Amino acid sequence: NDCGGYDAFQRTCPSHAVLEMLASKWVYLVVCALRRGRMRNGELARRLEGITPKMLTQTLRILERDGLVRREIFPVIPPRVEYELTELGQNLAGLLTQIRSWSEEHVPDIKEARARAAANQEAELQAQA
Repeated sequence: NDCGGYDAFQRTCPSHAVLEMLASKWVYLVVCALRRGRMRNGELARRLEGITPKMLTQTLRILERDGLVRREIFPVIPPRVEYELTELGQNLAGLLTQIRSWSEEHVPDIKEARARAAANQEAELQAQA
């Protein structure tokens, strides 16, 4: 195949670990937030409504480990830490931004489909009673 021999449809493929990491909504949102440029931890926490400090720290560590985010510590008191996307992270951010745009654009369609499904399920339950 054209992906260096990797095939995500194969159970033992290492790409499964990459897909698992990408499936986290917080990974997704942190990468999208950092697309604008460098941010400090507090700025990210304010931008990502609902993320706990622990989850933000874990997510940033995962992204740094996987080469998507670079952390820079400035030797000042108190220490200042900033995060930015690497080239690999910027590449991913482009794809994720497209997904985010699609999801925001199609919220009404998804909500309508869910309402239809709930109504159909309710009608089936009433028919069985």
